[in-house]
Formats: sequence, structure tokens, C-alpha cells
Amino acid sequence: MKKKISIVTPCYNEEANVEELYRQVKAQFEELSELYTYEHIFIDNASTDRTVEELKKLAAADKNVKIIVNAMNFGHIRSPFYGLCQATGDAAMLMVADLQDPPELIPQFLQQWEAGHRVVIGIKNKSKENPVMYGLRTLFYKMIKKISETRQIENFTGFGLYDKTFIQLLRSIDDPYPYMRGLVAEYGGDLGEVFYTQPKRLHGKTHNNFYTLYDMAMLGFVNHSKVPLRMASFIGFLCSAVSLLVALIYFVYKLCYWDSFQVGQAPLVIGMFFFASVQLFFLGIVGEYVGSILTQVRRRPLVIEQERINFE
Repeated sequence: MKKKISIVTPCYNEEANVEELYRQVKAQFEELSELYTYEHIFIDNASTDRTVEELKKLAAADKNVKIIVNAMNFGHIRSPFYGLCQATGDAAMLMVADLQDPPELIPQFLQQWEAGHRVVIGIKNKSKENPVMYGLRTLFYKMIKKISETRQIENFTGFGLYDKTFIQLLRSIDDPYPYMRGLVAEYGGDLGEVFYTQPKRLHGKTHNNFYTLYDMAMLGFVNHSKVPLRMASFIGFLCSAVSLLVALIYFVYKLCYWDSFQVGQAPLVIGMFFFASVQLFFLGIVGEYVGSILTQVRRRPLVIEQERINFE
């Protein structure tokens, strides 16, 4: 009996890319048709261009194409996770719409899955994207791996194949803002790995900006490390000790040079701004954790659907 594979593609304003991605994925499964059937689930995050129209054309011509249209834009965290949870195959692959996750790697993922790995992840050991952005991402991966209390995976974006047992585990996690990469690292077990060079985006510009990258980074820190909070205590103690030492030095110096030594305003102003900046920085860190707690206790749904096409 043939096994069914679900390809899940989150998209937002990808009208120039979805048809080409569909074509390449279909070509891969035509070569694997003796062993596998497939479904291609596109979950659209309320695109403002013609992405949904292009997807509906594909769905009308091919029942393997299934579409979920979100009622509004629920962000780059929740929508892909929700799409994975709708997969009905024996395994599901998460693959972005801009072809930076190469479809020609599908057979390699399937091979490792058949060899017994419940989760097979794609690791980009090279990238054709902007070298500065690649360097910043690599630095982030190393930082979070260094301070995390659980296992973390460098250069893993979510591109991977997940067995239906792992998908079932994801469905059971009651988290309205899940950090997919951390969940894979923590619960994926013995991971298979496929190394690849990430190509440039096929068409258009990336929708990731500084805020979305910062959001992903802080989500990783908040979910998997208490180090930033503990840094506040340690740096507070250190600053207190330094302040006491400086005060003692000033006191002794004043006693020795009572008539000639004047403190002046500069040290007071510098010290005031320094301690204020430290306080604001760690207030922001605490705010990230409080915000994460607030998101959890609200228990809001991952997404709200507007429309489904080709689902039974």
C-alpha cells in the first residue's frame, strides 16, 4: 500500500512563486508515484495580492492541492504550525513558498524517514542569501544554543519531514504561540539530517523584516532559557559592587585632597544614564517573559479559517 505524504506550504503574497513550487513538488512525486501519494496543503495568511486566486486555479485542476485561507494575517509563527497540524499523511513536510527549501531534496528526506528517523530536518550549511543576514542568523543560532536549557539545532529553519506520530504530538501541545524549531529539537528524538545550500528567493522580496526576526529570536530565548532573567540579577549585583567600590575610592580621594578635589557633574550624569539604561534593558527582558505568559493564558486559537478547498 502506498504511503501518503503531506507537503505543507505557508504563504503570504507569493503569487509569483506558488505555481512554480507546485510544479516542482508535483514533478518529484511523479517520479515517486510507485511508492507514494501526496497532498499539497497551502495555508494562506490573508494575502493582499493574487496568491489565493492562483492557488484556486491550481486546486481546480488538481485535487491534490488543498487550500486553507486564514481570515486575517496570524503571523509567521502560528500559521505554519497550524498548517502542519492539518496534514493527513503518514508524514508531513514543511516547505516555504519561495523555493528556498529545494523540492529536489524530497527523495533524500523520504529515504531517511524510511530508514527509521521519525523526524528528518534540513540544515543549511551554506546559503546564497545576503552574507550579512546569514552571518546574523548563524550568530543567533550559536547564542541560543549556548544559553538554552534544551537541545537546539544550528541553521535549522523548520524545513523538514515529520512522521504522523510527531504531528500528533504537535496537535496535543496547547501553545497559542509555539516555537516550532525548539519543539523539534526538544521532542524530535533521533533526528535525521539533510544538508543543503539554501538558494536565493525565486521571485519577489522576503516578508521577513527586523521585527519578525526579532520576534523569532526572543521567542526562542523566552521558551528555552532563563539566562536573560538571571543576567539581570548578576549584573545588578556586579553594578552594585562597582558602585560601592567607586564611592569608596572617591571618599578616600576626597579625604586625601580635601581642598583641591571636586567631584563635578560629569560622573553623576554618566552614572545616572548608565544605570537607567541597564534598568530599561532588563525591564524589556522581563517584559518579553511577561508578554509570553500573557499570550499563554489568553488561550486564543492559532488561526481562524475563512475558507477550505479540496478537503474532505
